[in-house]
Amino acid sequence: MSKKKKIIIMSSLVFLLAITAVLNVLLATNTIAFGDTNAAVTTSNYFTTFRTERTTTRSEELLQLDSVIALYEEDSDKYQEAVDLKLKIVGMMENELMLETLIKSRGFSDAVVSIGMDSDNVNVFVNSNELDYNTAMAIYTMLKDEVQVSPTSIIILPVYSQV
Repeated sequence: MSKKKKIIIMSSLVFLLAITAVLNVLLATNTIAFGDTNAAVTTSNYFTTFRTERTTTRSEELLQLDSVIALYEEDSDKYQEAVDLKLKIVGMMENELMLETLIKSRGFSDAVVSIGMDSDNVNVFVNSNELDYNTAMAIYTMLKDEVQVSPTSIIILPVYSQV
């Protein structure tokens, strides 16, 4: 691949990244004005904002990895590192989605799961005023069984957010 072609690809990727960031800001701070008043209501709640920011960050990471993959030959170490990291991110995304669905199936209106990239930490935020011991233990056991992480790496927090 010629140097000029690589520069065009990288410039395009940076441009797309900038567009993604602008759209993220616009969607995350989406407000609706009512009548002549200056009052505005934020249309997103904690869980929606968390997911939007997580998705944007992951999209940026995947975009950067795609640019690295495009720049290097398949037999190079950098190419393989980028492919491995991309597969790790995709696996984390799948695990987070699966765990969120399992937690919601326990009766919560919403939940988000964040799996650490550089650590084995799994953070869980559930839409609830508070968690009783039995519910927290059920979520904890499910996480431990599904993701096989150390018990000390699991954090479960209630976050009350009206939908």
